[in-house]
Amino acid sequence: MKSHKLYIRRARPGLGKALDVRLLRYCVRKALGAEGVDRPCEVSVLITDDAGIREINREFRDKDAPTDVLSFPMQMLSPGDFKPGLTEVDPETGLLPLGDIVLSADRIADQAARFGHSADREMAYLVVHSVLHLLGYDHMDEGPDKRLMRAREKAILREAGLPE
Repeated sequence: MKSHKLYIRRARPGLGKALDVRLLRYCVRKALGAEGVDRPCEVSVLITDDAGIREINREFRDKDAPTDVLSFPMQMLSPGDFKPGLTEVDPETGLLPLGDIVLSADRIADQAARFGHSADREMAYLVVHSVLHLLGYDHMDEGPDKRLMRAREKAILREAGLPE
């Protein structure tokens, strides 16, 4: 069986170079495994800065502000129920394209300092959070969807050896 393919790029050379890309890969794979994703998938990750994520946020979400992470799912999935149809697989690669993740290295550093943990720990949380969005989870209100997503984030991070 093919494994998951992760495409990680930086908006410019050296951006977010302090971030552990191996940890990023590990967290994506941990989240996919914890959610029962047994089909080889592809995920694209862009590491940018506040200006870059602000531009993307403005273009795609009509929000003229930087944010920590953006998720752009390519499949219509239900939380906790990974059952995509066979038609979504890319015939050229044999992989299921799950979507794109955009991370702001600036926000990661700022939030890590504010929350009192490492930038890698902050990045790990944001990556798991974003993968869950790619898999259909949402948290737009304070109801059961948000509680379910937060519980899955905590469980996956604990399983990855990165508890709160």
